[in-house]
Amino acid sequence: MKKVLFAICAVVFALAVASCFSSRGGSSASGGEVTGVSGSSMSEPAPYGMVLVKRGSLKMGTDKTDSLWGKNVPTRDISVDAFWMDEKEVTNSMYRQFVYWVRDSIIRERLADPAYGGDESYKIEEDKYGEPVTPHLNWNKALPRNPDEDQQRAMESVYTFHPVTGERMLDVKQLNYRYEVFDYVMAAKRKYRLNPEERNLNTDFDNDPNEVVMISKDTAYVDDDGIIHRETITRPLSSMWDFVNTYIVNVYPDTTCWINDFQNAENEVYMRLYFTHSNYNEYPVVGVNWEQANAFCNWRTDFLIKGLGPQAKFVQRYRLPTEAEWEFAARGRDGNELPWQQEGVSSDKGCYYANFKPDRGNYTKDGNLITSKCGIYSANSNGLYDMAGNVAEWTSTVYTEAGVLSMSDMNPTLTYNAAKEDPYALKKKSVRGGSWKDPESFIKSAWRSYEYQNVGRSFVGFRCVRSQVGTASRAKK
Repeated sequence: MKKVLFAICAVVFALAVASCFSSRGGSSASGGEVTGVSGSSMSEPAPYGMVLVKRGSLKMGTDKTDSLWGKNVPTRDISVDAFWMDEKEVTNSMYRQFVYWVRDSIIRERLADPAYGGDESYKIEEDKYGEPVTPHLNWNKALPRNPDEDQQRAMESVYTFHPVTGERMLDVKQLNYRYEVFDYVMAAKRKYRLNPEERNLNTDFDNDPNEVVMISKDTAYVDDDGIIHRETITRPLSSMWDFVNTYIVNVYPDTTCWINDFQNAENEVYMRLYFTHSNYNEYPVVGVNWEQANAFCNWRTDFLIKGLGPQAKFVQRYRLPTEAEWEFAARGRDGNELPWQQEGVSSDKGCYYANFKPDRGNYTKDGNLITSKCGIYSANSNGLYDMAGNVAEWTSTVYTEAGVLSMSDMNPTLTYNAAKEDPYALKKKSVRGGSWKDPESFIKSAWRSYEYQNVGRSFVGFRCVRSQVGTASRAKK
């Protein structure tokens, strides 16, 4: 009798377990057939200010020799997956939000620092005349500071005054943004596996368990004088932390680019007001180098993730577009030489389709002298604005003469994080789209140019992309 009861209980338990598993993971099937495990699908909402560029293919580059410079542009048939792209270039107001976030982060840290927040034993540095080094704060050294004064002191510490005019302004040297990036690509390479047995799958050879594998990573620190030091160190592989790269970037754009890019030109007003004045809020940010653009992408990702719930782990990071993604998006759905459908750069009525330099010395023929507000010209068939002219745009791709010929034909790109000690030629990054100062040939979608990664220009900006999660499959009809 006990054996019968035990057998019945075993059957009931087995049925309960089977029912549990079938309810948790996919549809049940009679006869024990494998049917797979189901899961809840995710329909990714359109990120704010972005449009979806659907996957596709194109012949990248052009067979035509450039008539102005006589340069040949490498050509290749390539395919790219779907991605989200900013419909407009990153504006001054968007980038200023990043700058102010860094400023406020410094203030928040200093509010908890005894040197700024209530330590009465703290000594104020004085000059040789016995006056405070920062006299504009007017601290009363004879009395203990109260919390309001401490807060004011922390807030004022990120500002400075022009030594001649007395103008109050942000102390841009302090605006450093530190971030870390885990390099998934390097960590995935078989030669960098922590387990020596996994480094070579060819069973004709024995793996050396004592092999020393060297790994390079980027690191950075700020010295006592506030100077950023960036180094690329090479050391034996020891843990997954060797794939974490640390960067410290001063985020304030180079507003002096207007003076340095154009000698003997009256551009002081742009240098002083273009980034800070609200009249230029919706104009594309300039003077941002490639390193600062990457820092913005990282901050934008973290800023988004902190506002999301459990779905945050599925969010792909904001990044700069690859050179191939940029050209694919710019050409539109029909792969046009220029972002628009029509031939030429202007309509029959003389209305231009982009902000560029239509004639020698005549920057205003298209209606603008320098940059224009983002999005005032018509979008291309992908819904993207200013993919020709206004400002040229950074990509994530290293610039080489071989271009796409040295890359894969699927999601092609070429990356290299140049170390400070590398030759300067290795710090070229591909720039696309032409700008407000360029002639017609430079604004074509296939035109390739470059700038050095640590240089900000008055004619170079950027926009961000995000890879789409789970692109839909479909049969070709």
